[in-house]
Amino acid sequence: MREALFVKQNSEKWQHYDSMQQANPDEVANQFIEITNDLAYAKTFYPNSKTTAYLNGLASKLHRSVYKNKKEKANRFIHFWKTELPLVFFQYKKQIWYAFAFFIISCAIGALSAKYDDTFVRLIMGDGYVNMTNENIAKGDPFGVYKRQNEFMMFFQIGANNIYVALYTFVLGIIFSFGTIVSLFRNGIMLGSFQYFFFSKGLGFQSVMVIWIHGTLEISAIVLAGAAGIILGNSLLFPKTYSRMASVLRGAKDGLKIVIGLIPIFIVAAFFESFVTRHTEMPLVLSASILLSSAAFIVWYVFIYPAKIKLKQTESN
Repeated sequence: MREALFVKQNSEKWQHYDSMQQANPDEVANQFIEITNDLAYAKTFYPNSKTTAYLNGLASKLHRSVYKNKKEKANRFIHFWKTELPLVFFQYKKQIWYAFAFFIISCAIGALSAKYDDTFVRLIMGDGYVNMTNENIAKGDPFGVYKRQNEFMMFFQIGANNIYVALYTFVLGIIFSFGTIVSLFRNGIMLGSFQYFFFSKGLGFQSVMVIWIHGTLEISAIVLAGAAGIILGNSLLFPKTYSRMASVLRGAKDGLKIVIGLIPIFIVAAFFESFVTRHTEMPLVLSASILLSSAAFIVWYVFIYPAKIKLKQTESN
């Protein structure tokens, strides 16, 4: 890349970092990492230029700021979920929408496959599950599967499994994002065929009011884990001005933040599935309230709240 193009692509960012008077320690640390990556690139290709000298001075300035703010705040744990994670969601909102699109398409494929192939649900869900559910429907308790196991045992097993699936989906992103997309498709096809099965039995609305009590948070978190995997894969495919290794490390760090941030959501989803979903006779108003509150929380925390934080930061700078 020619030096003029390199400067044009990054000058606005450099000037912004240089003019900032105050920033939180995490933001300063991230700025320092970005500038040192740019400096390394400049030293490699333009070793004696004014650009390299400028970046060297800016890196020194940020280095001093990093060590001046080395002592972390006591509320670091709260800061992660209150500010840091929402800003990651804002930064990678495009990847979140990609993951959502892949998942919705795979759900549609699963539903259509189940509609036009009577054996598809058994292929995906297994004969044992389908037979058991048919027996429960005949008994008048179509969602009896949620009542078969002890609540506490169910809670720990479901929570651990969901966290494993999220980590697995994220790590697969290292296969050029393809691995994560395959995982999203697999989960989406399962959900689509599973949901169509109940609609084909005339239990569509009832299944939504029961299953999505926990499914709203659980499925949303799986999609966000898919976004984390796409972030990791894209960092390998499109390093931009970073070295490929620096880009992957950056993508892995940001993706892992998302996965770690999903753990409380998976815990709440596991609680709902283990202790609440089993009460299939609960009033419609109550189940709808839980479902809609969960959906509203996801929309607010992943899209609305991050945008407000970013706007506030922009105005303060």
